[in-house]
Amino acid sequence: MVSPVTVVKSEGPKLVPFFKATCVYFVLWLPSSSPSWVSTLIKCLPIFCLWLFLLAHGLGFLLAHPSATRIFVGLVFSAVGDAFLIWQDQGYFVHGLLMFAVTHMFYASAFGMRPLALRTGLVMAVLSGLCYALLYPCLSGAFTYLVGVYVALIGFMGWRAMAGLRLAGADWRWTELAAGSGALFFIISDLTIALNKFCFPVPYSRALIMSTYYAAQMLVALSAVESREPVEHYRLSKAK
Repeated sequence: MVSPVTVVKSEGPKLVPFFKATCVYFVLWLPSSSPSWVSTLIKCLPIFCLWLFLLAHGLGFLLAHPSATRIFVGLVFSAVGDAFLIWQDQGYFVHGLLMFAVTHMFYASAFGMRPLALRTGLVMAVLSGLCYALLYPCLSGAFTYLVGVYVALIGFMGWRAMAGLRLAGADWRWTELAAGSGALFFIISDLTIALNKFCFPVPYSRALIMSTYYAAQMLVALSAVESREPVEHYRLSKAK
């Protein structure tokens, strides 16, 4: 098992651009009521830095680990989704929703289906159902179905992220803790978006949404570092 100190020493420097880009976003705090290509770039910049974080491990690493590649692709769709959401008041909210739905499918695929962890899946199904029940009275038209599908997808992603989580014992891995924590932060961020958009104004919603969102993406990207499925194992699992 890799110690947390070793992780910080090895991965911390690669994340410096991400932390700087995140600070730039919060320091500038460009008004969301006036979308522009500059505000789009500033919002997407931390995600671009996470692309570089994964690429810093080498193209060979991504090619040898299908799960890391899927997380990288998920980050690409996330950046596109971020760009759409900057212009959501101009009619691009659904486009952003669809991009992040694809992101969650790639992340869930990266986390894999082993171990199955049915009890974790049941807990996530119940929590997803409660979230949708909370939102349902506020939804109308196509959003009644779109939000329902999105909640199911992010709940499924959360299940797969947390399925392998072990907090103690010889099998404990920090990357699994990163994946589970990242999924949780993602759910908090997206639930806040939905409540703020469809139900009622959430105090300090933008700060809460973006801080949990950037934390989620960083943790998901970190979970790829000790990728759980080298290409040799991936091919063997496909052959069975």
